[in-house]
Amino acid sequence: MEQTKLCAVTVGETARAYPYGTTYQTIAADFQEKYENDILLVSRNGKLCELNKTLDRDCTLDIITAKDKPGIQTYERSAVFLMLKAFYDVAGSENVERISVEYSIGPGLFIRAKGSFVLNQSLLDQVGERMRLLVNQAIPIQKHSISTDDAVELFQKNRMYDKSRLFEFRINSHVNIYSLDGFSDYFYGYMVPDTSYLKWFDLQLFQEGFVLLLPSQKNPHALAEFHPSVKVFQALYDATLRSEKLGISNVAEMNETIASGGATQMILTQEAMMEKQIGDIAEEISRRKDVRFIMIAGPSSSGKTTFSHRLSTQLLACGMRPHPIATDNYFKNRADTPRDENGQYDFESLGAMDVELFNQDMTRLLRGESVEIPQFNFKKGAREYNGDYLTLGPQDILVIEGIHCLNDQFSYSLPTASKYKIYISCLTTLNIDDHNRIPTTDARLLRRIERDARTRGYSARATIQMWPSVRRGEERYIFPYQDSADVIFNSALIYETALLKPYIESLLFAVPKDCGEYTEAKRLLKFLNYFLPIPSDDVPKTSLMREFIGGGCYKV
Repeated sequence: MEQTKLCAVTVGETARAYPYGTTYQTIAADFQEKYENDILLVSRNGKLCELNKTLDRDCTLDIITAKDKPGIQTYERSAVFLMLKAFYDVAGSENVERISVEYSIGPGLFIRAKGSFVLNQSLLDQVGERMRLLVNQAIPIQKHSISTDDAVELFQKNRMYDKSRLFEFRINSHVNIYSLDGFSDYFYGYMVPDTSYLKWFDLQLFQEGFVLLLPSQKNPHALAEFHPSVKVFQALYDATLRSEKLGISNVAEMNETIASGGATQMILTQEAMMEKQIGDIAEEISRRKDVRFIMIAGPSSSGKTTFSHRLSTQLLACGMRPHPIATDNYFKNRADTPRDENGQYDFESLGAMDVELFNQDMTRLLRGESVEIPQFNFKKGAREYNGDYLTLGPQDILVIEGIHCLNDQFSYSLPTASKYKIYISCLTTLNIDDHNRIPTTDARLLRRIERDARTRGYSARATIQMWPSVRRGEERYIFPYQDSADVIFNSALIYETALLKPYIESLLFAVPKDCGEYTEAKRLLKFLNYFLPIPSDDVPKTSLMREFIGGGCYKV
Protein backbone atom coordinates (compact mmCIF):
# COMPACT_ATOMS: atom_id res chain seq x y z
CA MET A 1 0.00 0.00 0.00
CA GLU A 2 1.43 3.38 -1.03
CA GLN A 3 2.18 5.66 1.91
CA THR A 4 0.62 9.15 1.92
CA LYS A 5 3.22 11.86 1.36
CA LEU A 6 3.48 14.29 4.26
CA CYS A 7 4.50 17.95 4.12
CA ALA A 8 6.11 19.83 6.99
CA VAL A 9 4.18 23.02 7.80
CA THR A 10 5.37 25.67 10.25
CA VAL A 11 2.93 28.28 11.58
CA GLY A 12 4.54 30.65 14.04
CA GLU A 13 6.41 28.51 16.55
CA THR A 14 4.38 25.40 15.74
CA ALA A 15 5.50 22.72 13.28
CA ARG A 16 3.11 20.02 12.06
CA ALA A 17 2.89 17.45 9.29
CA TYR A 18 -0.06 17.40 6.87
CA PRO A 19 -0.87 15.07 3.97
CA TYR A 20 -0.02 16.30 0.50
CA GLY A 21 -3.16 17.91 -0.98
CA THR A 22 -4.55 19.24 2.32
CA THR A 23 -6.28 22.59 1.82
CA TYR A 24 -4.96 25.65 3.60
CA GLN A 25 -8.49 26.10 4.90
CA THR A 26 -8.09 22.83 6.84
CA ILE A 27 -4.75 23.96 8.24
CA ALA A 28 -6.18 27.38 9.14
CA ALA A 29 -8.98 25.70 11.09
CA ASP A 30 -6.37 24.03 13.33
CA PHE A 31 -4.95 27.44 14.29
CA GLN A 32 -8.11 29.59 14.24
CA GLU A 33 -8.59 29.60 18.02
CA LYS A 34 -5.33 31.51 18.41
CA TYR A 35 -6.70 34.45 16.39
CA GLU A 36 -9.46 36.89 17.32
CA ASN A 37 -10.55 37.34 13.69
CA ASP A 38 -11.26 34.82 10.93
CA ILE A 39 -8.26 33.61 8.97
CA LEU A 40 -8.91 34.71 5.37
CA LEU A 41 -5.63 33.97 3.59
CA VAL A 42 -2.21 32.53 4.26
CA SER A 43 1.18 33.69 3.10
CA ARG A 44 3.26 30.70 2.02
CA ASN A 45 6.95 31.57 2.11
CA GLY A 46 6.01 35.19 1.35
CA LYS A 47 3.41 34.46 -1.35
CA LEU A 48 -0.29 35.06 -0.66
CA CYS A 49 -2.50 32.00 -1.13
CA GLU A 50 -6.24 31.52 -0.98
CA LEU A 51 -7.49 28.98 1.55
CA ASN A 52 -8.90 26.77 -1.21
CA LYS A 53 -5.37 26.15 -2.46
CA THR A 54 -3.85 22.78 -1.54
CA LEU A 55 -0.57 21.91 0.13
CA ASP A 56 2.08 20.70 -2.32
CA ARG A 57 5.38 21.28 -0.48
CA ASP A 58 7.04 21.88 2.87
CA CYS A 59 6.44 25.47 3.85
CA THR A 60 6.17 28.20 6.44
CA LEU A 61 2.77 29.87 6.66
CA ASP A 62 1.93 33.34 7.94
CA ILE A 63 -1.69 33.86 8.92
CA ILE A 64 -3.68 36.69 7.30
CA THR A 65 -6.85 38.01 8.94
CA ALA A 66 -8.95 41.11 8.30
CA LYS A 67 -6.60 42.94 10.68
CA ASP A 68 -4.06 42.77 7.85
CA LYS A 69 -4.34 44.87 4.69
CA PRO A 70 -4.50 41.88 2.27
CA GLY A 71 -7.13 40.33 4.54
CA ILE A 72 -9.52 43.28 4.66
CA GLN A 73 -9.09 43.75 0.90
CA THR A 74 -10.06 40.10 0.42
CA TYR A 75 -13.11 40.55 2.65
CA GLU A 76 -14.24 43.63 0.73
CA ARG A 77 -13.75 41.98 -2.65
CA SER A 78 -15.64 38.85 -1.58
CA ALA A 79 -18.49 40.90 -0.08
CA VAL A 80 -18.86 42.77 -3.38
CA PHE A 81 -19.07 39.44 -5.21
CA LEU A 82 -21.74 38.25 -2.75
CA MET A 83 -23.71 41.48 -3.17
CA LEU A 84 -23.60 41.23 -6.97
CA LYS A 85 -24.81 37.63 -6.90
CA ALA A 86 -27.68 38.55 -4.56
CA PHE A 87 -28.63 41.66 -6.56
CA TYR A 88 -28.83 39.72 -9.82
CA ASP A 89 -30.89 37.03 -8.05
CA VAL A 90 -33.38 39.52 -6.58
CA ALA A 91 -33.70 41.93 -9.52
CA GLY A 92 -33.39 39.24 -12.19
CA SER A 93 -30.30 39.10 -14.41
CA GLU A 94 -32.38 40.07 -17.45
CA ASN A 95 -33.34 43.32 -15.69
CA VAL A 96 -29.83 44.41 -14.66
CA GLU A 97 -28.15 46.71 -17.16
CA ARG A 98 -25.17 47.73 -15.04
CA ILE A 99 -23.93 47.71 -11.44
CA SER A 100 -20.82 49.78 -10.85
CA VAL A 101 -18.78 49.84 -7.64
CA GLU A 102 -17.49 53.40 -7.68
CA TYR A 103 -15.41 54.37 -4.63
CA SER A 104 -15.22 54.21 -0.85
CA ILE A 105 -17.35 56.65 1.10
CA GLY A 106 -16.92 56.50 4.86
CA PRO A 107 -16.99 52.86 6.01
CA GLY A 108 -18.61 51.60 2.81
CA LEU A 109 -18.55 51.49 -0.98
CA PHE A 110 -20.74 53.71 -3.13
CA ILE A 111 -22.49 51.71 -5.85
CA ARG A 112 -24.75 52.70 -8.75
CA ALA A 113 -27.23 50.34 -10.34
CA LYS A 114 -29.15 50.75 -13.61
CA GLY A 115 -31.83 48.54 -15.14
CA SER A 116 -35.50 47.65 -15.23
CA PHE A 117 -36.06 47.94 -11.47
CA VAL A 118 -36.75 50.62 -8.89
CA LEU A 119 -33.72 51.19 -6.68
CA ASN A 120 -35.15 51.82 -3.23
CA GLN A 121 -34.53 50.64 0.32
CA SER A 122 -37.11 47.87 -0.05
CA LEU A 123 -35.14 46.34 -2.94
CA LEU A 124 -31.88 46.71 -0.98
CA ASP A 125 -33.45 44.99 2.03
CA GLN A 126 -34.38 42.05 -0.21
CA VAL A 127 -30.83 41.92 -1.57
CA GLY A 128 -29.47 42.00 1.99
CA GLU A 129 -31.74 39.11 3.00
CA ARG A 130 -30.58 37.13 -0.02
CA MET A 131 -26.95 37.82 0.94
CA ARG A 132 -27.54 36.54 4.48
CA LEU A 133 -29.22 33.40 3.16
CA LEU A 134 -26.19 32.71 0.96
CA VAL A 135 -23.87 33.34 3.94
CA ASN A 136 -25.80 30.82 6.06
CA GLN A 137 -25.48 28.22 3.30
CA ALA A 138 -21.66 28.54 3.22
CA ILE A 139 -21.61 28.32 -0.57
CA PRO A 140 -18.12 27.78 -2.02
CA ILE A 141 -16.47 30.58 -4.02
CA GLN A 142 -14.65 28.72 -6.77
CA LYS A 143 -11.82 29.86 -9.02
CA HIS A 144 -11.53 28.65 -12.63
CA SER A 145 -8.83 29.33 -15.18
CA ILE A 146 -10.27 29.82 -18.67
CA SER A 147 -8.86 31.10 -21.91
CA THR A 148 -8.96 34.85 -22.43
CA ASP A 149 -11.04 34.35 -25.58
CA ASP A 150 -13.60 32.33 -23.62
CA ALA A 151 -13.66 35.02 -20.92
CA VAL A 152 -14.39 37.70 -23.52
CA GLU A 153 -17.25 35.58 -24.90
CA LEU A 154 -18.60 34.85 -21.40
CA PHE A 155 -18.80 38.47 -20.31
CA GLN A 156 -20.21 39.65 -23.62
CA LYS A 157 -22.95 37.06 -23.18
CA ASN A 158 -23.58 38.30 -19.62
CA ARG A 159 -23.62 41.94 -20.83
CA MET A 160 -20.59 42.85 -18.70
CA TYR A 161 -18.98 44.63 -21.64
CA ASP A 162 -16.48 46.53 -19.50
CA LYS A 163 -14.77 43.23 -18.63
CA SER A 164 -14.78 41.82 -22.16
CA ARG A 165 -13.20 45.06 -23.41
CA LEU A 166 -10.62 44.93 -20.61
CA PHE A 167 -9.48 41.47 -21.70
CA GLU A 168 -8.82 42.72 -25.21
CA PHE A 169 -5.68 44.30 -23.75
CA ARG A 170 -4.52 41.24 -21.80
CA ILE A 171 -1.45 39.43 -23.14
CA ASN A 172 -1.98 36.36 -20.94
CA SER A 173 -3.72 33.48 -22.68
CA HIS A 174 -5.75 32.59 -19.58
CA VAL A 175 -7.57 34.48 -16.83
CA ASN A 176 -9.03 33.42 -13.48
CA ILE A 177 -12.80 33.62 -13.16
CA TYR A 178 -14.69 33.25 -9.87
CA SER A 179 -18.08 31.57 -9.60
CA LEU A 180 -20.67 31.61 -6.83
CA ASP A 181 -23.73 29.40 -7.17
CA GLY A 182 -23.78 29.75 -10.96
CA PHE A 183 -22.86 33.46 -11.03
CA SER A 184 -19.48 34.24 -12.63
CA ASP A 185 -17.34 37.37 -12.43
CA TYR A 186 -13.76 38.55 -12.73
CA PHE A 187 -11.90 40.13 -9.81
CA TYR A 188 -8.46 41.61 -9.35
CA GLY A 189 -7.26 39.89 -6.16
CA TYR A 190 -8.07 37.04 -3.83
CA MET A 191 -11.33 35.66 -2.39
CA VAL A 192 -12.46 33.91 0.78
CA PRO A 193 -13.21 30.18 0.31
CA ASP A 194 -16.96 30.37 0.92
CA THR A 195 -19.75 32.77 1.82
CA SER A 196 -19.80 31.88 5.54
CA TYR A 197 -16.79 34.17 6.08
CA LEU A 198 -18.83 37.26 5.11
CA LYS A 199 -20.68 37.92 8.36
CA TRP A 200 -20.74 41.73 8.52
CA PHE A 201 -22.36 43.96 5.90
CA ASP A 202 -25.37 46.17 5.30
CA LEU A 203 -26.97 47.99 2.37
CA GLN A 204 -28.22 51.55 2.60
CA LEU A 205 -29.73 53.87 0.01
CA PHE A 206 -27.51 56.92 -0.57
CA GLN A 207 -27.72 59.79 -3.05
CA GLU A 208 -28.06 58.43 -6.62
CA GLY A 209 -27.15 54.89 -5.59
CA PHE A 210 -26.46 52.93 -2.43
CA VAL A 211 -23.62 51.98 -0.11
CA LEU A 212 -22.39 48.53 0.84
CA LEU A 213 -21.32 49.02 4.45
CA LEU A 214 -18.39 46.87 5.56
CA PRO A 215 -16.15 46.47 8.61
CA SER A 216 -12.80 48.25 8.80
CA GLN A 217 -9.30 46.91 9.26
CA LYS A 218 -9.26 48.46 12.73
CA ASN A 219 -12.43 46.63 13.79
CA PRO A 220 -13.11 43.71 11.44
CA HIS A 221 -16.03 42.20 13.35
CA ALA A 222 -18.39 45.18 13.46
CA LEU A 223 -19.87 47.81 11.17
CA ALA A 224 -18.97 51.43 11.82
CA GLU A 225 -21.65 54.11 11.83
CA PHE A 226 -22.20 55.70 8.44
CA HIS A 227 -21.33 59.40 8.62
CA PRO A 228 -20.00 60.18 5.15
CA SER A 229 -18.23 63.35 4.06
CA VAL A 230 -20.85 64.87 1.78
CA LYS A 231 -18.38 67.35 0.29
CA VAL A 232 -15.84 64.66 -0.60
CA PHE A 233 -18.59 62.47 -2.02
CA GLN A 234 -19.84 65.32 -4.20
CA ALA A 235 -16.31 65.93 -5.50
CA LEU A 236 -16.02 62.25 -6.39
CA TYR A 237 -19.46 62.11 -7.97
CA ASP A 238 -18.85 65.24 -10.06
CA ALA A 239 -15.55 63.77 -11.28
CA THR A 240 -17.33 60.53 -12.20
CA LEU A 241 -19.87 62.39 -14.32
CA ARG A 242 -17.12 64.37 -16.06
CA SER A 243 -15.24 61.15 -16.87
CA GLU A 244 -18.37 59.56 -18.29
CA LYS A 245 -18.90 62.57 -20.56
CA LEU A 246 -15.35 62.07 -21.86
CA GLY A 247 -16.10 58.37 -22.43
CA ILE A 248 -13.33 57.27 -20.05
CA SER A 249 -14.71 55.76 -16.85
CA ASN A 250 -12.64 52.56 -16.70
CA VAL A 251 -9.25 51.21 -17.75
CA ALA A 252 -10.57 49.51 -20.89
CA GLU A 253 -11.97 52.79 -22.22
CA MET A 254 -8.72 54.57 -21.45
CA ASN A 255 -6.66 51.83 -23.11
CA GLU A 256 -8.84 52.14 -26.21
CA THR A 257 -8.24 55.89 -26.23
CA ILE A 258 -4.46 55.38 -25.98
CA ALA A 259 -4.38 52.59 -28.58
CA SER A 260 -6.32 54.75 -31.06
CA GLY A 261 -3.86 57.64 -30.76
CA GLY A 262 -5.97 59.79 -28.46
CA ALA A 263 -3.54 60.07 -25.53
CA THR A 264 -2.42 63.62 -26.28
CA GLN A 265 -5.98 64.95 -26.51
CA MET A 266 -6.91 63.08 -23.33
CA ILE A 267 -3.99 64.67 -21.45
CA LEU A 268 -4.71 68.19 -22.72
CA THR A 269 -8.43 67.89 -21.99
CA GLN A 270 -7.78 66.74 -18.43
CA GLU A 271 -5.27 69.54 -17.87
CA ALA A 272 -7.71 72.13 -19.25
CA MET A 273 -10.48 70.88 -16.97
CA MET A 274 -8.19 71.11 -13.95
CA GLU A 275 -6.97 74.59 -14.87
CA LYS A 276 -10.58 75.77 -15.18
CA GLN A 277 -11.35 74.45 -11.69
CA ILE A 278 -8.34 76.27 -10.26
CA GLY A 279 -9.36 79.45 -12.07
CA ASP A 280 -12.89 79.16 -10.69
CA ILE A 281 -11.50 78.87 -7.15
CA ALA A 282 -9.30 81.94 -7.68
CA GLU A 283 -12.27 83.96 -8.94
CA GLU A 284 -14.37 82.97 -5.93
CA ILE A 285 -11.56 84.02 -3.59
CA SER A 286 -11.19 87.35 -5.36
CA ARG A 287 -14.90 88.04 -4.80
CA ARG A 288 -14.51 87.52 -1.05
CA LYS A 289 -12.94 90.84 -0.11
CA ASP A 290 -12.27 89.84 3.51
CA VAL A 291 -10.13 86.80 2.63
CA ARG A 292 -6.43 87.33 3.38
CA PHE A 293 -5.37 83.75 4.18
CA ILE A 294 -5.82 80.76 1.88
CA MET A 295 -5.40 77.65 4.00
CA ILE A 296 -4.52 74.50 2.01
CA ALA A 297 -4.35 70.99 3.48
CA GLY A 298 -4.58 67.46 2.16
CA PRO A 299 -3.09 63.99 2.52
CA SER A 300 0.33 62.94 1.27
CA SER A 301 1.02 63.12 -2.48
CA SER A 302 -2.09 65.14 -3.27
CA GLY A 303 -0.06 67.70 -5.20
CA LYS A 304 -0.43 70.53 -2.67
CA THR A 305 2.74 72.35 -3.72
CA THR A 306 2.00 72.47 -7.45
CA PHE A 307 -1.62 73.34 -6.74
CA SER A 308 -0.57 76.31 -4.60
CA HIS A 309 1.70 77.58 -7.42
CA ARG A 310 -1.04 77.23 -10.03
CA LEU A 311 -3.58 78.87 -7.74
CA SER A 312 -1.14 81.74 -7.18
CA THR A 313 -0.88 82.24 -10.94
CA GLN A 314 -4.66 82.40 -11.23
CA LEU A 315 -4.84 84.81 -8.30
CA LEU A 316 -2.35 87.07 -10.09
CA ALA A 317 -4.63 86.96 -13.13
CA CYS A 318 -7.45 88.14 -10.86
CA GLY A 319 -5.41 91.18 -9.79
CA MET A 320 -4.20 89.84 -6.45
CA ARG A 321 -0.66 89.44 -5.11
CA PRO A 322 -0.22 85.98 -3.53
CA HIS A 323 2.61 85.13 -1.11
CA PRO A 324 3.36 81.48 -0.24
CA ILE A 325 4.01 80.51 3.37
CA ALA A 326 4.90 76.95 4.41
CA THR A 327 3.70 76.07 7.89
CA ASP A 328 6.80 73.87 8.22
CA ASN A 329 8.63 77.13 9.04
CA TYR A 330 6.61 77.27 12.25
CA PHE A 331 7.80 73.93 13.61
CA LYS A 332 8.94 74.10 17.21
CA ASN A 333 12.67 73.78 17.69
CA ARG A 334 13.71 70.14 17.81
CA ALA A 335 14.37 70.25 21.56
CA ASP A 336 10.73 71.26 22.15
CA THR A 337 9.16 68.76 19.74
CA PRO A 338 6.83 66.24 21.45
CA ARG A 339 7.42 62.52 21.16
CA ASP A 340 4.95 59.75 20.38
CA GLU A 341 4.19 56.60 22.34
CA ASN A 342 7.31 54.95 20.85
CA GLY A 343 9.60 57.76 21.91
CA GLN A 344 10.00 59.10 18.36
CA TYR A 345 9.57 62.75 17.43
CA ASP A 346 5.91 63.34 16.55
CA PHE A 347 6.28 65.88 13.75
CA GLU A 348 2.69 65.43 12.55
CA SER A 349 0.89 66.42 15.76
CA LEU A 350 -0.35 69.94 16.35
CA GLY A 351 1.94 70.01 19.37
CA ALA A 352 4.94 70.01 17.02
CA MET A 353 3.90 73.44 15.72
CA ASP A 354 4.58 76.78 17.39
CA VAL A 355 0.93 77.72 17.20
CA GLU A 356 1.35 80.84 19.32
CA LEU A 357 4.07 82.31 17.10
CA PHE A 358 2.12 81.55 13.93
CA ASN A 359 -0.96 83.32 15.26
CA GLN A 360 1.08 86.29 16.51
CA ASP A 361 2.73 86.74 13.10
CA MET A 362 -0.48 86.33 11.11
CA THR A 363 -2.42 88.69 13.38
CA ARG A 364 0.30 91.34 13.01
CA LEU A 365 0.20 90.95 9.22
CA LEU A 366 -3.57 91.33 9.29
CA ARG A 367 -3.10 94.62 11.16
CA GLY A 368 -0.79 95.87 8.41
CA GLU A 369 2.45 95.45 10.34
CA SER A 370 5.72 94.28 8.81
CA VAL A 371 6.68 90.78 10.00
CA GLU A 372 9.91 88.81 9.59
CA ILE A 373 8.87 85.30 8.51
CA PRO A 374 11.01 82.51 9.98
CA GLN A 375 12.65 79.71 8.03
CA PHE A 376 13.06 76.29 9.63
CA ASN A 377 16.51 74.72 9.26
CA PHE A 378 15.78 71.01 9.20
CA LYS A 379 19.45 70.07 9.50
CA LYS A 380 19.84 72.06 12.72
CA GLY A 381 16.30 71.43 13.91
CA ALA A 382 15.74 75.09 14.69
CA ARG A 383 14.03 78.20 13.32
CA GLU A 384 16.16 80.90 11.74
CA TYR A 385 15.53 84.49 10.68
CA ASN A 386 17.13 85.58 7.42
CA GLY A 387 15.56 88.96 6.78
CA ASP A 388 12.45 87.67 4.99
CA TYR A 389 10.04 90.52 5.81
CA LEU A 390 6.43 90.67 4.66
CA THR A 391 3.75 93.35 4.79
CA LEU A 392 0.21 92.89 3.51
CA GLY A 393 -1.17 95.58 1.21
CA PRO A 394 -4.76 95.78 -0.07
CA GLN A 395 -4.16 93.25 -2.89
CA ASP A 396 -1.83 90.92 -0.97
CA ILE A 397 -3.01 87.48 0.09
CA LEU A 398 -1.17 84.62 1.83
CA VAL A 399 -1.24 81.11 0.36
CA ILE A 400 -0.55 78.86 3.34
CA GLU A 401 0.03 75.13 2.96
CA GLY A 402 0.36 72.60 5.76
CA ILE A 403 -1.06 69.52 7.44
CA HIS A 404 -3.04 71.52 10.07
CA CYS A 405 -4.37 74.31 7.87
CA LEU A 406 -8.00 73.14 8.11
CA ASN A 407 -7.82 72.84 11.91
CA ASP A 408 -9.09 76.09 13.47
CA GLN A 409 -7.00 75.40 16.56
CA PHE A 410 -3.94 76.10 14.43
CA SER A 411 -5.21 79.52 13.26
CA TYR A 412 -7.44 80.28 16.25
CA SER A 413 -6.78 84.04 16.35
CA LEU A 414 -7.67 84.72 12.72
CA PRO A 415 -11.23 85.85 11.92
CA THR A 416 -13.24 83.17 10.13
CA ALA A 417 -14.06 85.55 7.27
CA SER A 418 -10.34 86.12 6.64
CA LYS A 419 -9.70 82.43 5.88
CA TYR A 420 -10.55 80.47 2.75
CA LYS A 421 -9.97 76.75 3.33
CA ILE A 422 -9.12 74.30 0.57
CA TYR A 423 -8.99 70.52 1.00
CA ILE A 424 -7.01 68.86 -1.78
CA SER A 425 -6.83 65.14 -2.42
CA CYS A 426 -6.27 62.70 -5.27
CA LEU A 427 -9.83 61.35 -5.52
CA THR A 428 -9.52 58.95 -8.42
CA THR A 429 -12.74 57.79 -10.05
CA LEU A 430 -11.18 55.67 -12.79
CA ASN A 431 -11.73 51.98 -12.04
CA ILE A 432 -10.38 48.80 -13.59
CA ASP A 433 -13.91 47.76 -14.49
CA ASP A 434 -17.38 48.09 -13.00
CA HIS A 435 -16.69 45.69 -10.13
CA ASN A 436 -12.99 46.37 -9.45
CA ARG A 437 -12.40 49.82 -8.05
CA ILE A 438 -9.07 51.62 -7.68
CA PRO A 439 -8.63 52.93 -4.11
CA THR A 440 -7.60 56.59 -3.94
CA THR A 441 -4.81 55.56 -1.57
CA ASP A 442 -3.27 53.43 -4.33
CA ALA A 443 -3.10 56.43 -6.65
CA ARG A 444 -1.37 58.49 -3.97
CA LEU A 445 1.03 55.67 -3.08
CA LEU A 446 2.16 55.36 -6.70
CA ARG A 447 2.78 59.11 -6.82
CA ARG A 448 4.74 58.93 -3.56
CA ILE A 449 6.91 56.00 -4.68
CA GLU A 450 8.06 57.85 -7.79
CA ARG A 451 8.63 61.19 -6.04
CA ASP A 452 10.50 59.61 -3.13
CA ALA A 453 12.78 57.74 -5.54
CA ARG A 454 13.47 60.81 -7.67
CA THR A 455 13.88 63.50 -5.02
CA ARG A 456 14.94 61.65 -1.87
CA GLY A 457 16.65 58.53 -3.14
CA TYR A 458 14.20 56.28 -1.29
CA SER A 459 13.50 52.79 -2.57
CA ALA A 460 9.96 51.61 -3.26
CA ARG A 461 10.40 49.26 -0.32
CA ALA A 462 11.14 52.18 2.03
CA THR A 463 8.11 54.15 0.80
CA ILE A 464 5.79 51.14 1.14
CA GLN A 465 7.19 50.48 4.61
CA MET A 466 6.45 54.01 5.87
CA TRP A 467 3.06 54.30 4.14
CA PRO A 468 0.95 52.89 7.04
CA SER A 469 2.46 55.49 9.37
CA VAL A 470 1.69 58.24 6.85
CA ARG A 471 -1.90 57.01 6.60
CA ARG A 472 -2.33 56.99 10.38
CA GLY A 473 -1.23 60.62 10.52
CA GLU A 474 -3.71 61.56 7.80
CA GLU A 475 -6.59 59.86 9.58
CA ARG A 476 -5.71 61.67 12.80
CA TYR A 477 -4.82 65.17 11.63
CA ILE A 478 -6.33 65.73 8.15
CA PHE A 479 -9.43 63.69 7.38
CA PRO A 480 -11.45 64.85 10.44
CA TYR A 481 -11.33 68.44 9.14
CA GLN A 482 -12.04 67.90 5.43
CA ASP A 483 -15.69 68.95 5.67
CA SER A 484 -14.69 72.30 7.19
CA ALA A 485 -13.17 73.31 3.83
CA ASP A 486 -14.80 75.94 1.66
CA VAL A 487 -13.98 73.83 -1.39
CA ILE A 488 -12.74 70.33 -2.18
CA PHE A 489 -10.18 70.22 -4.96
CA ASN A 490 -9.74 66.86 -6.67
CA SER A 491 -6.16 66.57 -7.94
CA ALA A 492 -6.65 63.19 -9.66
CA LEU A 493 -6.00 62.98 -13.40
CA ILE A 494 -7.49 60.13 -15.42
CA TYR A 495 -4.27 59.45 -17.28
CA GLU A 496 -1.86 59.48 -14.34
CA THR A 497 -1.50 55.73 -13.71
CA ALA A 498 -0.72 55.12 -17.39
CA LEU A 499 1.85 57.92 -17.15
CA LEU A 500 3.43 56.60 -13.95
CA LYS A 501 3.60 52.97 -15.10
CA PRO A 502 6.99 53.18 -16.89
CA TYR A 503 8.49 55.03 -13.92
CA ILE A 504 7.09 52.78 -11.21
CA GLU A 505 7.47 49.25 -12.53
CA SER A 506 11.27 49.05 -12.27
CA LEU A 507 11.11 50.46 -8.72
CA LEU A 508 8.58 47.82 -7.67
CA PHE A 509 10.49 44.98 -9.30
CA ALA A 510 13.48 45.98 -7.13
CA VAL A 511 11.61 45.13 -3.90
CA PRO A 512 13.20 41.89 -2.56
CA LYS A 513 11.00 38.81 -2.43
CA ASP A 514 12.08 37.99 1.12
CA CYS A 515 10.81 41.20 2.75
CA GLY A 516 7.44 42.16 4.17
CA GLU A 517 6.87 44.84 1.53
CA TYR A 518 7.06 42.38 -1.37
CA THR A 519 3.37 41.42 -1.13
CA GLU A 520 2.29 45.03 -1.61
CA ALA A 521 4.83 45.60 -4.40
CA LYS A 522 3.56 42.53 -6.25
CA ARG A 523 -0.05 43.67 -5.86
CA LEU A 524 0.80 47.05 -7.35
CA LEU A 525 2.67 45.41 -10.24
CA LYS A 526 -0.36 43.27 -11.05
CA PHE A 527 -2.50 46.39 -10.92
CA LEU A 528 -0.23 48.30 -13.32
CA ASN A 529 -0.40 45.39 -15.74
CA TYR A 530 -3.91 46.46 -16.75
CA PHE A 531 -2.72 49.81 -18.14
CA LEU A 532 -1.22 50.72 -21.48
CA PRO A 533 1.63 53.18 -20.81
CA ILE A 534 1.81 56.71 -22.18
CA PRO A 535 4.94 58.88 -22.54
CA SER A 536 5.41 62.14 -20.65
CA ASP A 537 6.21 64.23 -23.74
CA ASP A 538 2.78 65.87 -23.95
CA VAL A 539 2.36 66.48 -20.22
CA PRO A 540 2.58 70.28 -19.72
CA LYS A 541 5.34 71.70 -17.51
CA THR A 542 2.64 73.22 -15.33
CA SER A 543 0.94 69.85 -14.79
CA LEU A 544 0.40 68.67 -11.25
CA MET A 545 1.96 65.36 -12.32
CA ARG A 546 5.29 67.13 -12.87
CA GLU A 547 5.57 67.35 -9.09
CA PHE A 548 6.02 63.58 -9.14
CA ILE A 549 7.78 62.72 -12.41
CA GLY A 550 9.89 65.88 -12.67
CA GLY A 551 10.40 68.31 -15.54
CA GLY A 552 8.00 70.93 -14.21
CA CYS A 553 8.42 74.68 -14.15
CA TYR A 554 7.68 75.08 -10.44
CA LYS A 555 10.09 74.70 -7.56
CA VAL A 556 8.75 71.82 -5.48
